[in-house]
Amino acid sequence: MCQMFALTSGSQPVEATFWLLDSPDSERALSARVPDGAGLATFGEDRAPRIVKQPISSRAGADFAYQPRTVVSSTFIAHVRHASTGRTSLANTHPFQHAGRVFAHNGVIEELDRLDDQLGEYRGLVQGDTDSERYFALINREIDAQGGDVGAGIVAAARWIAANLPLYSINMVMATADELWALRYPDTNRLYVLSREPGGQNSRHLDHASPFSEIRARSLDLADRPAVAVESERMDEDPAWRLMASGELLHVAADLTVTSRVVISIPPARQLSLDDLSPEAAFSQVVNVAPAETTPTSA
Repeated sequence: MCQMFALTSGSQPVEATFWLLDSPDSERALSARVPDGAGLATFGEDRAPRIVKQPISSRAGADFAYQPRTVVSSTFIAHVRHASTGRTSLANTHPFQHAGRVFAHNGVIEELDRLDDQLGEYRGLVQGDTDSERYFALINREIDAQGGDVGAGIVAAARWIAANLPLYSINMVMATADELWALRYPDTNRLYVLSREPGGQNSRHLDHASPFSEIRARSLDLADRPAVAVESERMDEDPAWRLMASGELLHVAADLTVTSRVVISIPPARQLSLDDLSPEAAFSQVVNVAPAETTPTSA
């Protein structure tokens, strides 16, 4: 499955270190399928995105993702790609960026020719051949149509896909220099959020890692500063991790105010199952199938 991790400290930058993949000699790395790419997005003092990413075609080629990378930013997005659509290439590796926004997706969308038709001139934003980058282009089209309202653009794009295209999941995270958005839809793949007080549960720095996630993040600065994290899996034992509801759109403002609402309350018009997917697409999703778990019905 694709792994997504987003972290924001609001308007105050922090230093953090990321490992996008486990140590190459770890039990997980030795037994897991090599991912197809990995990337990390941060924001500079000029508020512009900084993205480092690399496609991965072999275990030997994953050195980029195994190395710790220490960066300073107020908002971070990390992504490990297990391809469902599109070849292994730099153009298809997440995160993607446009107009000061960065984006990552976990899921499958089909009938991409219909999505291309809907994009119109915004098809020119798509450099690769993934469903994910087209999804991002549609969001950008709708943001512009909504006069720059990012949340409204996400809602419009997600509702159009849900009503018109076959989909397995359209979970996504998107960020600017000091704001963060996340959407979970439908309930096929998990997405968790943690509003972390300074020091977290154990009054210590942030050190997020999980046997279920390939991404690890550490920040000493968050021993005494608050933050909000979003991830495909719970990243530590903190009981404050919350599974987002299906259709829930989350927004974290520059002052770390968290708001959320369910913006799609009905099932997709054309919900795909794992059996409907190609073997490669199914494999990219199967690890993240949600177990029997209580999901909140409202934010």
